[in-house]
Amino acid sequence: MRKFLLLPACLAWLLAGGCSPTVGSATWPIDWHAQKYQDNPLIGHIWRPQAQSWASPGQLRAAVAKARFVLLGETHDNPDHHRLQAQLLEAMVEAGRRPVLAFEMLELNQQPALTDFLRGDSTDANALARAVDWAESGWPAWSYYEPIAQVALSNNLEIVAADLPAKEVREVAFKGFQALDPARVTELGLEKPLPKSQRKTMREELYISHCKLVPKAALTGMIHAQRTRNAVMAWRLVETSGPAGAVLITGAGHARTDYGVPLNLRNQAPGSSVLSVAMIEVKPGRLEPSDYAAGFNARRLPFDYVLFTPAAGRKDPCVELRIDIESDSI
Repeated sequence: MRKFLLLPACLAWLLAGGCSPTVGSATWPIDWHAQKYQDNPLIGHIWRPQAQSWASPGQLRAAVAKARFVLLGETHDNPDHHRLQAQLLEAMVEAGRRPVLAFEMLELNQQPALTDFLRGDSTDANALARAVDWAESGWPAWSYYEPIAQVALSNNLEIVAADLPAKEVREVAFKGFQALDPARVTELGLEKPLPKSQRKTMREELYISHCKLVPKAALTGMIHAQRTRNAVMAWRLVETSGPAGAVLITGAGHARTDYGVPLNLRNQAPGSSVLSVAMIEVKPGRLEPSDYAAGFNARRLPFDYVLFTPAAGRKDPCVELRIDIESDSI
């Protein structure tokens, strides 16, 4: 009797009448600037983790156009991620939307300078960078973010700062929510503890993302700070957006649907549609979407859509962090 070996990915074939391809058939139309691992077959493909299915560029554009709140999660120093964010924002505008554009990279205390600049009706994105002193911010080069800002300025979209000032973030990390006014804690929904499973996931994700170099005793403060930032960014989207909604440019960790900004939006604006899109860099030997869940300390990628991209060339961030920690301890 002849025996056949059924691969796990094709076990559903007997029931569904076929075997799905490893990747979707349609890729996002873009010429990639990042160079690493461009031979990975996932690049350009769009995955829906909850549905466990592939999506086309048209489906992603349609989903982004419909949601009131859209979170576009990035790796900060990958130029392609920002180009994709700009294209998705432009797709919303082309669909007739005029959302507020919010940046994690701009702190609330920068809003007055940003507002003054926007009153001048300038469409020069580089002038915007100068107005908010981007060069001294510590974020990657403005040239990465310029395409996003240019879409907003060219279409007269409101641009707002979204994140808590760094000084206040440090205070929360050291003092907990007691660093905030009690009424503010309630307004942000921070009086409600995270479920134990989400808190454990956040703790482990923060430890791993900081290269397992931070003292574990510091993780509780880091959780408080991260939760506060997520809540403030959600509040900012709700506060500044009108019927056309808002888009947040942010790191992928803040765009997580389990405990990131989307969770806070669901609490602060019940019934509003929220869509989380993450741009994720491929890695060598990881050829299935499920291979990337562990990187977020999750069983399934915690986003509504994932768009896979090449990886940017960079130094090992853990080496850089180790040097910083050792320098601080001298």
